[in-house]
Amino acid sequence: MKRSVETVSVEIGGKQLTLETGSLAKQANGAVLVRCEDTVVLVTAVAAKQAPRSIDFFPLMVEYREKAYAAGKIPGGFIKREGKPGDHEVLTARLIDRPIRPLFPEGYTNEVQIIVTVLSVDMVNSPDILGMIGASAALTISDIPFLEPIGAVRVGRVNGEFVINPSYAQLEESELNIVMSGTHDAVVMIEGEAREASEQILTEAVAFGHQHIQKLVSMQQELQQRLGIKKQEVSLEIKDEGLNTKISSFARDRIHHYLYEQGESINKELYQESMDQIFEDALEEFSVSDEKEDLENMSKTIAEVIHDTEKDILRNTILEKGKRLDGRGLTEIRPITCQVGLLPRTHGSAVFTRGETQALVVTTLGTSIDEQRLDNLEGETTKRFMLHYNFPPFSVGETKMLRGPGRREIGHGFLAERSLAQVIPDAETFPYTIRVVSDILESNGSSSMASVCGATLSLMDAGVPIRRPVAGIAMGLISERGKTAILSDIAGVEDHLGDMDLKVTGTEVGITAIQMDLKISGITHETFAKALDQAREGRLFILKKIQDALNSPRTELSPHAPRIFTMQIDKEKIRTVIGPGGKVIRGIVEETGVKIDIDDDGTVRIASSDQESARKAIKMVEDLVAEVEDGKIYLGKVKNILDFGAFVEILPGTDGLLHISEIAEHRVKKVTDELAEGDEILVKVIGIDNRGKIKLSRKAVLRDEQAQKSQQ
Repeated sequence: MKRSVETVSVEIGGKQLTLETGSLAKQANGAVLVRCEDTVVLVTAVAAKQAPRSIDFFPLMVEYREKAYAAGKIPGGFIKREGKPGDHEVLTARLIDRPIRPLFPEGYTNEVQIIVTVLSVDMVNSPDILGMIGASAALTISDIPFLEPIGAVRVGRVNGEFVINPSYAQLEESELNIVMSGTHDAVVMIEGEAREASEQILTEAVAFGHQHIQKLVSMQQELQQRLGIKKQEVSLEIKDEGLNTKISSFARDRIHHYLYEQGESINKELYQESMDQIFEDALEEFSVSDEKEDLENMSKTIAEVIHDTEKDILRNTILEKGKRLDGRGLTEIRPITCQVGLLPRTHGSAVFTRGETQALVVTTLGTSIDEQRLDNLEGETTKRFMLHYNFPPFSVGETKMLRGPGRREIGHGFLAERSLAQVIPDAETFPYTIRVVSDILESNGSSSMASVCGATLSLMDAGVPIRRPVAGIAMGLISERGKTAILSDIAGVEDHLGDMDLKVTGTEVGITAIQMDLKISGITHETFAKALDQAREGRLFILKKIQDALNSPRTELSPHAPRIFTMQIDKEKIRTVIGPGGKVIRGIVEETGVKIDIDDDGTVRIASSDQESARKAIKMVEDLVAEVEDGKIYLGKVKNILDFGAFVEILPGTDGLLHISEIAEHRVKKVTDELAEGDEILVKVIGIDNRGKIKLSRKAVLRDEQAQKSQQ
């Protein structure tokens, strides 16, 4: 079907944002070109014609790819084409995925792929927000079933004023960097960071952003109405309601008995064993055939009914009785233990355990040589603070191939990293590159928040002078039939069966990062504000536990960590220290075993875990850049002998002329009668002309020595 070219525009933050469809990628189910000034992205949405057989999940794939040509660049390295997506592209793909995933109708299991391609960037307007809007628009105007469009904005706060979709320059000054998505009526996703912002400021920022989201939603609805494309119908599987009712009745009493009537708080392992037993009992009770296909169908039906029954019981018990599966109240935090200094050879280490979630977090200190080099559309940058998150299969009692980090691991690590980045000291205060690694050893809810807490302890154990400790907490929500319960420190099953996953990190002063995902159509601003206030109470409780274990950063670094000594040299002397082809600086490194970094402004950083080696290197650099002083005596080396005198090196790379008349007090006929190349002699500087030429005298030194002897 031939599609007409349609364009709609709206003003957001004083800039024109335009959606165009019908001109590019016309074989996709939906394709939209999104433009804001000179930043342009193409977003396509394609759905498979049929759903895979026997699939019990929605196979949505979201890809975000930046083309180097968008910024007028050619990819670096040997292979001159874009490679696998970098962390920034993976994180942006997650931003796009999370708000649209809950908005597909139940029962729709066709494969859907969203591809966002960045075609042009102007270094002012960020393409990630355009990709989020474009993904919703491409689905909205397509025949793919999609419940309702969403809008997306970034909110900053500069000089006390909220800014919508701030430029890169404004973000440098902003105390907020919040990305949010929402429908016309409610917010569905939030992610971002803050410079210890208050809960009130964050609540106001979300309300401010949602006003602009509503305009973006209306724009997409207008485009949809113009095109008038009919959506695919979703055919739900016909269920045997009579059988489902019997299975639910059979399972309900057993779930109550196993989960709530055994007189003790249930842990993750016992919970899973209980549910497995209920499934086995139900399968034995209701199976009427031993045929493989019949057993598979019955197993699927029983699993679905038990899951729905379990969900109903757990949610009702929380709403009606305020009782959670493990016996906690709604605001109660699981037991916390903290250990620091666990590993003897690392620079800093900690184990943070909360309930059945445990993170081993290790800090390593390095020099600027260890900084991560980033090459993206905005240009080449470096990164001196990194936090890497690993989720090995044993943490949940599973076996799985160990591969590189997946999207979830990259996302969790980035959330923990941005949580702590706000309190990391600058390079002038603490001139180290800092890498933190969080290895999850056990997991039952919010391992990313455990990583934040463990990283705070690990950094302080390493002696990193963080501004204030940071803690994180995951909040949940149960909302139905007009009743709402907000849960603090959610466990895995509460995340799975609940309506919200809200992660909040911060110091005692304010919030440093936030991430919220919903499984329902949205929450009110009042509920969001209440959740933030409850999260603050939990965060302060956890901070107290952290500070009980280690109250402040250690005053001494680990003996195994490098010591960095900083000195300043004249910029004109940088080439002298480096030498031709790096020969001089390599010689210092080879002789002393230190690491040396030199900035363009003449800042020299010498790093070594051996202080004696560092002192030796400092002395060598000082000698290289030292200025010759008139009247000062130096121990020099004879470098070259001529008929009229000798050239003597008095500082590395600095020679002076010792005239034949200044070699001795008596008359010297031949220079070689007194000196040989390689001799070390004391000489005195007796003059420096306006061209920098140095005159030396050995005779003056001898006279000074004789004068001292006569005085004695």
